[in-house]
Amino acid sequence: MSLLRGIVVILVTACVTTLVCIPLFSLGAISLILPGAPGRRLKRSLEIWLFLWTGFNRFLLTAIRMTDIRLDWRELDTVSTDQWYLVISNHQTWSDILVLQTILWNRIPPIKFFTKEQLIWIPFIGIGMYLLGFPYVKRSTKQQISKNPELKGADRESVRIACRRFREYPSTVLNFIEGTRFTAAKHERQGSEFKRLLTPKVGGLSYVVTDMGSTFHRMLDVTIHYPDGPPTFWEFLKGKCRQVNVVVETYTLPADVLAEGTEREQRRHLATWIDTVWHAKDQRLDQLEAGAIAS
Repeated sequence: MSLLRGIVVILVTACVTTLVCIPLFSLGAISLILPGAPGRRLKRSLEIWLFLWTGFNRFLLTAIRMTDIRLDWRELDTVSTDQWYLVISNHQTWSDILVLQTILWNRIPPIKFFTKEQLIWIPFIGIGMYLLGFPYVKRSTKQQISKNPELKGADRESVRIACRRFREYPSTVLNFIEGTRFTAAKHERQGSEFKRLLTPKVGGLSYVVTDMGSTFHRMLDVTIHYPDGPPTFWEFLKGKCRQVNVVVETYTLPADVLAEGTEREQRRHLATWIDTVWHAKDQRLDQLEAGAIAS
């Protein structure tokens, strides 16, 4: 039964994605050609297709009871779709994206995140994300940069261009600041000081804060906990994930993080603050795990 459910979810999602992409691609192509204000207005209108697509994902997850999401968001009444938000979250599985889309849908603007440029080749989704303004980054290795120093500033420029567009209308920028999905092997290899998290990497986040810091209404820190352990994406689609605990903490970006200065100074202040936020998240995950074990 779970196998059939997974297959049905994939087929239905593929059909809906195709239907959404047809008008998105057509209007997106026109928006790339139109100059000035008309082009910008058309690009913004494309957001409705992202809203509908993520809304369908949320509806499907709820309709077939894919999982039971238990949400603790005490300041939910302080957010709206008319403001700008920075969202950070721990990252364990690709299922995190569906969870985030579900809890944030129609509460704040649709989430967008930085992704590897190779993902643009995913059929339909890759081009769709590009047209919707999802920033693609190269993420060059140190070895590649040493051979070609020009690569060092490539990601910085990609972030700057993306943030310029994000500032044009209310937007939500998502950053998985661990830089990769959590696994026990990665945790051990990294020697992380945190019990249930990898060490946060604030490089990319600092670029976003530098370019958009004062624009953000709030930062939302999302903690995702799977009582039975993180499922694979396929297990999640099959309904094998019994429950997901989600806690959302709302923060105002500190004054020293937003203060004018060099990017190096801002990054230092940001790293210090995020370290505090991350320690609080680590304790929160401990509490959630203890509760799950107790039940």
